Amino acid sequence: MSSTPSSPSPLPYLVMLAAPLFFSTNLIFGRYVTGEVTPFLLATIRWAAVAAILSPLLYLHRDTVVPLLRTRWRRLAVLGFLGMGICGGGIYLALKYTTATNGTLIYTTSPVLIILLERLFLGRRSHFREMAGTLLAFAGVAVIVLRGSLETALSLSFNIGDLLVFAGAISWAGYSILYRSEPLRHMGNMPLFALVAIFGALSNLPIALWELVQGDAMATEAHSWAAIAGIVLISSLLAFSTFQFGVRALGASIAGVFMYLLPPYGVGLAIVFLGEEFHAYHAAGIALVMAGVITATFPAKLLGRPKAKPA
Repeated sequence: MSSTPSSPSPLPYLVMLAAPLFFSTNLIFGRYVTGEVTPFLLATIRWAAVAAILSPLLYLHRDTVVPLLRTRWRRLAVLGFLGMGICGGGIYLALKYTTATNGTLIYTTSPVLIILLERLFLGRRSHFREMAGTLLAFAGVAVIVLRGSLETALSLSFNIGDLLVFAGAISWAGYSILYRSEPLRHMGNMPLFALVAIFGALSNLPIALWELVQGDAMATEAHSWAAIAGIVLISSLLAFSTFQFGVRALGASIAGVFMYLLPPYGVGLAIVFLGEEFHAYHAAGIALVMAGVITATFPAKLLGRPKAKPA
């Protein structure tokens, strides 16, 4: 009696269609609320809330959490600073000066920045396809930062918000490399995420306290707290957990391909919910950035044709 192989479940694919949408909401919520709560206080609240929600996992995995804290707390602190300090309060500060559309498109360069940093600091060999993609992506960022204007380049009058977002993209690339380093690979994703969230909140706290001393730092309106709740639940917990589910169900290569949906999702949300305008230089920039990212990072094994089985 022969059995036919069951078709793969569509659930992981549906989940991965949603994951980049959840990630995209961070810049939308952040842009919406930055006028009512200061950037580093917002980041502190975000990561302290995430750490508090995930704290039961730290207790359940205390046998691995405590030794890791004792021996690797410096690395965890660096991760918190890079991934949730610069990419937390720093990004929310950037959104006071630039649009969520620009932020989304510039932030999309993170995958090629990972390749570049691995080459510079880890001696990773880069192939021609990766280097060509990197150049294309950087050209796209230049078009967006310069607003498609040669005069902007000649006058060196750049938008500080765009530059801060690009610094955040570099920081996220460094975070991504450290996060998957050997000492941390043997710990579960969610307990490790909870640990890094604690250090992320602590890295934002000093400037957040300074913002509180200056006054007018805390949100008072209900809609602002609703946006903050969205950042905690959707942009942080839901985004991370769905992506990790996709990685485990489909593999990192295929799950990573779905993250190419970040720019269209992010730009679409910014236009619909924030009323931002989409200009010709955005179209040119997104075409270059996406062409570069896909060229540099699309899994080679997905490009190859399956070999024919011998008769």
